[in-house]
Amino acid sequence: MLTIDELATFCKRRGFVYPSCEIYGGMSGFFDYGPLGVELKNSIKQQWWKSHVQQRSDIVGIDGSIITHPKVWEASGHVANFTDIMAKCGKCGNSSRADHLVEDKAKIPTAGMNTSQLQELMAKHKIKCPRCGSDVLKIAQPFNLMFKTTVGPSSGKEAEAYLRPETAQLIFTDFKLAQENARLKLPFGIAQIGKAFRNEIAPRDFLFRCREFEQMEIEYFVHPNKIGKCPYVEEFSSYEMNVLTSEMQKKGGDEHKKTKVKEMLDKKLILPWHAYWLAFEHNWLASLGAKTENLRIRQHVQEEKSHYATDTWDLEYNFPFGWKELEGIANRSDYDLQQHMKASGKDLSCFDPETNTKVVPHVVAEPSLGVDRTFLVFLFDAYEYDSKRENIVLHLNPKLAPIKAAVFPLLSNKEELVADAKKVYDELRKEFSCFYDENGSIGRRYSRMDEAGTPYCITVDFDSLSKHDATIRDRDSTKQARVKIKELAEILHKLLSGKMEFGSLA
Repeated sequence: MLTIDELATFCKRRGFVYPSCEIYGGMSGFFDYGPLGVELKNSIKQQWWKSHVQQRSDIVGIDGSIITHPKVWEASGHVANFTDIMAKCGKCGNSSRADHLVEDKAKIPTAGMNTSQLQELMAKHKIKCPRCGSDVLKIAQPFNLMFKTTVGPSSGKEAEAYLRPETAQLIFTDFKLAQENARLKLPFGIAQIGKAFRNEIAPRDFLFRCREFEQMEIEYFVHPNKIGKCPYVEEFSSYEMNVLTSEMQKKGGDEHKKTKVKEMLDKKLILPWHAYWLAFEHNWLASLGAKTENLRIRQHVQEEKSHYATDTWDLEYNFPFGWKELEGIANRSDYDLQQHMKASGKDLSCFDPETNTKVVPHVVAEPSLGVDRTFLVFLFDAYEYDSKRENIVLHLNPKLAPIKAAVFPLLSNKEELVADAKKVYDELRKEFSCFYDENGSIGRRYSRMDEAGTPYCITVDFDSLSKHDATIRDRDSTKQARVKIKELAEILHKLLSGKMEFGSLA
């Protein structure tokens, strides 16, 4: 299996992701997206926004501020609770996350463990400093992960603020305005895509754990008397996922079981709204190329639940370093709105026309998906070394592919072929993300595009000059077909949208 380090090397070589400011030695936990990476990342966000906001009548979007009033984080509990437990080396001064050290050495889950439990396990398993090998490791005070900054010319306490550690709270503070402006009626959701910042003690595993990252998130609000009624869950009743419940984990198991949504509901393992959003998100990932055998849903055990959650399920992916959270979906009840109402003194309830009363809705599901982790998932599941071609092929879904089509002249030293190929390229790039290449053999050019995940390559050859057609090649099958140049744009639209199979061109 491809390792995370091998993927990072590939991403740098091919222009997907670079270590940020590498010419100055870089900064741990920060990355820049290159020419191919920014296109793939933008495509992921566009597809998410399209399916979660634009194609639904019950969800609207906002784009909140990154620097937020400090009282927001006091009310939400982040100032008091948003911490990790740090282990500090008494010899070299290196800081590490205590839970990660225990998990890596002892191979046991540490979710919900307190300081004394972690210290005991570190001593029991003789855990040493990962940098210098010293066993002089001691648990330090819990470390708050929020980045502090100052606003304005003053440097006093009154100027302190934070970079947001999550996108959720802006949805809650804007809840009333968004609900009234969009004339939303329960149940409804508010979505946001944006940057978040966490001062991780020890960033690791490439894009998986960064200090700056991006989230795609929804807070879905439901009437407090209707949290057990979801009108949409029926469409997923026969949908099947790998499931690991808290009860299964309490019995010492980590093996999931393939289960249908209906069975989960019949056994009362989960609330209908929670089941619906887990299935919706799972299906969205699978529809764009994530392999279902690498996905599972895992329920949090009691000890690891966040301070605001009544129930939380993670949609996990089987990374090279184990099953890890890709998307968290928490039932936050009315915790956040109530907290902000108390702290601000403002009414954040909404009017319910059915009962003619005001209610504070519950967030029964909070699909919170990391863009960067999703980026990794699609790359891992698309990556293949093809021994016949003797090169890497990225089988990315065409909707996500950074370059939709590449255009080549068969030979670069024939002016008429180059001229016609550039005409084709100039026309297609008006509608698609395209790439023009005349360097090297045609086989080498195909290989470069295979590595970039480009689904279709178009070659202008000598027959094209008289017949006004070109060869279009399919990335996955390597099959080719001749099509009229004037029909290329229409055919590409159909192929990229899934309305046409490549085989129908033969």
